[in-house]
Amino acid sequence: MPRTTNGTFEIEYETFGSTDDPALICISGLGSQLLSYPVELCGAFVDRGFYVIRMDNRDAGLSSMSSDDDNYTLNDMADDVVAVLNAAEVHDAVVLGVSMGGMIAQVTAIRHPERTRALVSIMSTTGEPDVGNPTLDAWDVLTAPPEDSIEAQIEADVKASRIWSNPEWFDPDTLRSNLAAGYQRAWNPGAAQRQINAIMRSGDRVAGLSELTVPALVVHGGLDTLIDPSGGARTAELIGDAEYLLIEEMSHDFVPQAWPAVVQAVTALAARTFS
Repeated sequence: MPRTTNGTFEIEYETFGSTDDPALICISGLGSQLLSYPVELCGAFVDRGFYVIRMDNRDAGLSSMSSDDDNYTLNDMADDVVAVLNAAEVHDAVVLGVSMGGMIAQVTAIRHPERTRALVSIMSTTGEPDVGNPTLDAWDVLTAPPEDSIEAQIEADVKASRIWSNPEWFDPDTLRSNLAAGYQRAWNPGAAQRQINAIMRSGDRVAGLSELTVPALVVHGGLDTLIDPSGGARTAELIGDAEYLLIEEMSHDFVPQAWPAVVQAVTALAARTFS
């Protein structure tokens, strides 16, 4: 797969579809690799007429790892997104992110509105301390120290996912398979904590979101226990004319059951934007 650089960081990415189509760049959540946007989902967007780009954030997957004293922020991670757009020779794109990826997508739109055709923020929040907060159980497992083996980490991740997944959608066998594929591709224990630190030192995005004029879609799950739905509602409130899509059955689990509604809403947003 191709990669590009932003300063000293190398960023891994992959593309699907035709460069003649409108671009959609997909940004992963905390500790997640570009595999969190499966080929099937990328293909669904390609079928709707998108040129799809998925990327590994810094401190994830095959992108560069930082050190504990590298005090980067979400601003730097948003600049990584633009570096990928530059490498892919894309002038502007629908910028889509899930969870932490939604935060990065928001900052990309704030810092680089000329590169953001539209913003899609999924199960994310604004950085304000009084909205989008996790339950205590969810926070405890999110911030737990990494395990000392891939096998142990997979089981810890499955246990954690039970806390923030819709039990009717939860598929532990598929989750274990997906986790194994990711950890065989890249095993970077401790890197997610550096991403958490980047979030914590970045502050809130109230002023920037309030000034956004790019078209925006905000999606959240009604059952989310990791980022409370108040985070999504507040994001949509701050962005003028943002569309808010609440998927009642979704928790913090961007699984196939949630894809059709999201693909449809993103396609409709792009149709309005690119027309």
